[in-house]
Amino acid sequence: MAKKTSEKSKAPAQQENDKTNQLESFVADSSGQFMTTNHGLKINDDQNSLKAGDRGATLLEDFILREKITHFDHERIPERIVHARGSAAHGTFKVYEDMSEWTKAAFLCDPGAETPVFVRFSTVAGSRGSSDLARDVRGFAVKFYTQEGNFDLVGNNMPVFFIQDAIKFPDLIHAVKPEPDNEMPQAASAHDTFWDFISQMPESSHMVMWAMSDRALPRSYRMMEGFGVHTFRFVNTEGVASFVKFHWKPLLGVHSVAWDEAQNISGKDPDFHRRDLWDAIEAGAFPEWELGVQIVPEADEFKFEFDLLDPTKLIPEELVPVQRIGKMTLNRNPENFFSETEQVAFHVGHIVPGIDFTNDPLLQGRLFSYTDTQLIRLGGPNFHEIPINRPVVPVANNQRDGYMRQTINRGKTSYGPNAIANNDPQQAKAAEGGFVSYNERIDAKKIRARSRSFFDHFSQARLFFNSQSDPEKNHITDALSFELGKVKSVAIRERMLAVLAQIDKGLAGEVAYALGLHIPKIALEDLNNSIPADGDRAEYASTNPKGSLATSDALSMAHTVKDTIKTRKIAILAADGVNEKSLSSVKDALIAEGAVVHIIAPKLGEIISEENKKISVDESLLTAASVLYDAVYVPAGGNSVATLEAEADAIHFLNEAFKHCKAIAADEGALQVLESTYFFKKLPADYEEETVLREGIIVGDHASSLTKTFIKMIGMHRFWERENPRKIPA
Repeated sequence: MAKKTSEKSKAPAQQENDKTNQLESFVADSSGQFMTTNHGLKINDDQNSLKAGDRGATLLEDFILREKITHFDHERIPERIVHARGSAAHGTFKVYEDMSEWTKAAFLCDPGAETPVFVRFSTVAGSRGSSDLARDVRGFAVKFYTQEGNFDLVGNNMPVFFIQDAIKFPDLIHAVKPEPDNEMPQAASAHDTFWDFISQMPESSHMVMWAMSDRALPRSYRMMEGFGVHTFRFVNTEGVASFVKFHWKPLLGVHSVAWDEAQNISGKDPDFHRRDLWDAIEAGAFPEWELGVQIVPEADEFKFEFDLLDPTKLIPEELVPVQRIGKMTLNRNPENFFSETEQVAFHVGHIVPGIDFTNDPLLQGRLFSYTDTQLIRLGGPNFHEIPINRPVVPVANNQRDGYMRQTINRGKTSYGPNAIANNDPQQAKAAEGGFVSYNERIDAKKIRARSRSFFDHFSQARLFFNSQSDPEKNHITDALSFELGKVKSVAIRERMLAVLAQIDKGLAGEVAYALGLHIPKIALEDLNNSIPADGDRAEYASTNPKGSLATSDALSMAHTVKDTIKTRKIAILAADGVNEKSLSSVKDALIAEGAVVHIIAPKLGEIISEENKKISVDESLLTAASVLYDAVYVPAGGNSVATLEAEADAIHFLNEAFKHCKAIAADEGALQVLESTYFFKKLPADYEEETVLREGIIVGDHASSLTKTFIKMIGMHRFWERENPRKIPA
């Protein structure tokens, strides 16, 4: 039996490269090679099929043609039913300090070890060809290649879910997917079947608030949180268990785009998020997240006013603070999208000693569903042998054969116990790293029912809404008005208004006004009685407590990190005759802070400055759009300013940036460009610093404090407060 190498005894540098080196042996490079068939036969002619004469019929005998066409015909595997559109990257994870007090998971107990990871981000509802910017939940799945096997933390960018029991998952997905009679709409939930389902599932109320919030429109995968959603268990070497919730906290902060902006980006660059992730890694601006945990001792399981096993609930950070225990860095893009990003198989059931499950009924169903899904999607039971899915430790068991088997097993035995092969492969004792399920006492009758502790459907939805800033609340109101405005059935709209009234009557009233409806006078009991459960509809009625917390700062993006502009994309609008110093001084300062700066001009190629210097242009006004940038600056220069002032696309660029609440700066020598915009006349006349930082507009001398203030403004991300009072057509 092969001796197992412990994670602690392995050199960090070697461990970091384990997965990279393993994958390298599967990498194919055709440079300088002769073309061959899949079986190594050198091909003499790949341009012409074998025919009966040069104008004759193609011969069935042409095995080279048949192999090439057959492989092409089977190049596409079934896409994921959910999370079909994704993007991924390699990286490493390192724990800050020994967590052995809580868990015996080796990769969480050795601060000297670096664990390889592969992370896939995704949208949920859309197909592979849909837009990155759909209003949707985002998947956030992390595969840890640990020295005890693979651990998959398969989560989302929202900490809760729509349903409490996995038996409802097919119904949820059938409802949110395009309607079956016409296959519309794609990657959108603004249609009757989704809201018909949601309006009859009050347990979805909390998740609906998240899905209608700005969290559903992230600025970047690199700027969104991740959550394990479920409550898991930590188990230490003494067998003592604690409940644990997993969090990923982005070091760049949590930021979003505006809904109008998202719709524009979908047309300008539907690959916006995957391009952003790829470009950042290629540029060496490696995305980073800290892993956080909320740990609850078993003795405190029932001390909360909600059930820890309810996946529609979170643990407010005011009640259990998030401990940041390690950092993940993504530092390498995949070599091949299909082989890695598309074929990676995550499974919530892939755990290691020291991490175990709870009786969360949604989690329990996922334990079955993931394996079953991979069997059909990846062709059979050997999906674990695909290079991206292989653990970095040896695999030894008595499983054999099946589609696409790659392991060549020696010996006569494929069963156990056996005497012929000395009982190899042998079982590992717990002390030898063998996995032992947590010894939980179970004493219950078989029953199809739901615990009464799961029946608070509205208190955390109310907590989430009340915790939002005023702009965030406005965005939720607008999102619900848009979504329900697309619903054709008035009855569904009214039923959803009744649900919203249980969360916040003001919210329900504003949405009702936008829909031209009144909130129906439906009693809460009647609302809940529309959902069948256990044969007695009244048994499903919400307990509807008010909840002890009024607000939670962690639930609002207004409290996120706002002290960095690293990787933010800044547009500088310029033309021939630009003042080189006005341009370069601001550009250099932005780059020094880690920003990405693009020069945008009326044409591609080069522009000539006042000083007769050539300046390379990154994008033209034809190919660029303000929605693809975080901020915009206009430098001085007489001819450049005159050109931009007369250029409709440049003025639109600025108007649109203002509409989407972005930071805008201009050299005082370029003031006339801003004066040509629609928004300029709406601005206050004074430009005191407080006003500037509130409005997000600054005009000044590039040699003065303009650059410093502009950088501070970009770090604040958006100036949502100007959104309603400063609305402009753009």
